[in-house]
Order: sequence, then C-alpha cells, then structure tokens
Amino acid sequence: MQLNSKTKRIYLSPPHMGEDEKRFVMEAFETNWIAPVGPHVDAFEDEFCQLVGCKYAAALASGTTALHLALYLAGVRRGDEALCSTLTFIASASPIVYVGAKPVFIDSERSSWNMDPAILADEIKKRAKYNRLPKAVVLVHLYGQSADIDPILDVCNEYEVPLIEDAAESLGATYKGKNTGTIGRLGFYSFNGNKIITTSGGGMLVSDDTAMVNKARFLATQARDPAPHYQHSVIGYNYRMSNVLAGIGRGQLRVLKERIEARRHNFEFYREALAEYEGLEFMPEAAFGRSTRWLTCLTVDPKKFGADRDTILAALEKENIEARPIWKPLHLQPVFKGCECRGGAVAEDLFARGLCLPSGSNLSIKELERITSIMVSCR
Repeated sequence: MQLNSKTKRIYLSPPHMGEDEKRFVMEAFETNWIAPVGPHVDAFEDEFCQLVGCKYAAALASGTTALHLALYLAGVRRGDEALCSTLTFIASASPIVYVGAKPVFIDSERSSWNMDPAILADEIKKRAKYNRLPKAVVLVHLYGQSADIDPILDVCNEYEVPLIEDAAESLGATYKGKNTGTIGRLGFYSFNGNKIITTSGGGMLVSDDTAMVNKARFLATQARDPAPHYQHSVIGYNYRMSNVLAGIGRGQLRVLKERIEARRHNFEFYREALAEYEGLEFMPEAAFGRSTRWLTCLTVDPKKFGADRDTILAALEKENIEARPIWKPLHLQPVFKGCECRGGAVAEDLFARGLCLPSGSNLSIKELERITSIMVSCR
C-alpha cells in the first residue's frame, strides 16, 4: 500500500517527553550513575509508591519481568496452572509459561471489556471440588480501564488463590477510589514506549508485603548472596531498571495527571465528533472506576456504519495514520493452542469488530479532526 509521504505520521501512542526527564538524565550522567540501581531508582520507587498508594515497589526492566517475578513470588511453578484474562497482549500470559506453568484463559464481560468475575468464580469453585485450584489469577486492566476487582478478589481470598494485577496499561486508573495494581497480592506496571508514561523500557512491581518486594529485588539482581565475594545459592535474573531510565520515569511521573487528562480529552473528542454516526460503540467506562483512556477503543458494526473495521484501518494507514485492531484473544493465538478457555465469545466479538484509534497525549485538534474525517469518508 502506498503511504502518503507528504503528511507527518500519526502514531497510535507515541512517547511524550518533558523537561524534567532531561534534567534527571543529565544528573545521572554528571554523577556517573549509569549502571543499574542508583539514587534515581530509589527515588523513582519511593515517588511511585506515594503516587499509587502502595507500600513497596521494585523498579524493573519491563512489565514482563515484573510479572515473571510476581508469579515466582506467588509460588507458581512447573506443572501448575494460572487463570488469566484472554483479551490482552501476550505478555500477560508468556511469563506463566516461563515458570513452567500453563495458562487457562477467562473471557471478558462487556461493561469493562475485562475479565468476567462470574466466569472466574465459577471456574475456581469447580476446580476446588476436584482439588485443582489454580496457583494464581492474573487479572488484566485493559486499555486504561479497571476490571471489577471486588468480586474477583473475594473468590480469590475465599480459596486462598493469589491475585496478581496486570496494570501494565492502566497506571492512573482507579477502582472505587483505589489505584489499579495496588489491591491484589501483587501488582505491576509497564513503562514501555507506548504507555501513558514511559521510561523507554521498564516496569514496576508493587506490593504491601515488604518480604515479597525485597525478594523481588534480590532475584532481579542475579540473586547475589550477602557475601564479600560473588556467591549465589539460587538462580536469579538481570531484571533491575537502570538509573538513567529511572530518571526518565521520575520526570514522567510529574506529568502523569496531565497525560491522563489529555487522553481522556482525545476520547471525548472522538466520541462527540462521531456521535451522529450509527454503528460505532466506544469502550464503556464502568461505574466502579475511572479510566485513563490510555487508548480510545471502539467497535464497528459495518451494517450500521457502512464500513467495517478493516476498511477504516486501511483508509487511515493510506493517510499515514497508525491504528490497530483490539488485542487478539490469547486463546486464539497459535502459541496457546490446546490451552483451556472458559467462555470466549465476548472477547472474540470485541476482537472481530474492535478498533484502537491514535491516542497520544500530544495529539493536536487538527490531527484529531483529520482522523475522524477519514473515518467518516469510509462510509
């Protein structure tokens, strides 16, 4: 397909940097704190805890590494099973395989597009009867929107199954006034380049359990024993965040509120600009929480709108604009062929008709108008 090279490319969710990030990075260079760990790492962890309302945090190389450690800390091992949202990116389930366990996927409910609490509760109760309880539940908060945590946490607590919150896409989102990622046994976040704030690559593991977070830091720094020489009693990982990237993160934390408001503004612009056209249904904001609208997502009914999702995608790409389908459910991914899934119809429907629009916090009104006009021209 020939791209329109005369227009600047509009990306789905690009980084949005400020001045404080440069200042903290320069401080790392001036003090020669370039290697992993350092004062920015310590400060980033402390400031992050204050922002989200958790007690302890460990800054890591990625959200994926954070989930890997969370599963290990929760006791998930080879031969075990872990229940996981199916409508999500593959990194929500890959670490389950890293530890030698097997994912079992749970369908979405329509009010938030996240894990269906009723399906999860039914699955855990059935497994309890046969002494096949999962070792953990990985609950994803999708596209900046919290899942309905209370009923999920209730059933997990009833059967003593650790709840791990995948808040990779939902930093700044809330559930009944609490930040996502801070309610389960463990939670984690991603600072990948496309997230609402970024360290270029990085993640954060959080918990109110000091022993777990201390163990995470130990494992993330090659599990070096406290000895004057290099001694190792268990296998560890090279998972700690660098001091340079933590400096970027500190600067980004200072503008998180503004970034959230900008993305919510994007969503409202799209919703109002396209309100008169039938067949477009935007991702709902569930009554129990406040979404960051990390990405503006909607479903397309081609019979009512006059064009299908793929036609819109192609039209945008022709004009050098990046948009994406909704995540392909993990139970449909070839790599997870043979894994069990409970339900699946809701996630499959959202994938078949779902569209993610450009949502960067630095989008201009002119760019938003251009995107919506192209969508309308597809009809």
